Amino acid sequence: MQSENPIIADFVKIANSAAGTLAGMGREARDGARERMKEALGGLDFVSREEFDAVKDMAGLAREKVDVLEARLAALEAKIAGSTSD
Repeated sequence: MQSENPIIADFVKIANSAAGTLAGMGREARDGARERMKEALGGLDFVSREEFDAVKDMAGLAREKVDVLEARLAALEAKIAGSTSD
């Protein structure tokens, strides 16, 4: 027969209670942090990946057009500079 020491039994009960309390505190802290993050990020406007890619493509096309226009402008300026030096 196994004899149970009341001091050890009480210690085990206290340890189990402390473990449960710590686990509950951890869950509450995690949930609270998650809620604060949602509130902080709630006011921000995020775009979808599709919207981002569309704007990125538009910016790339605009950059290409700017490069073409810069080359045309440089050619015109060179032409004007050449005709005024005659």
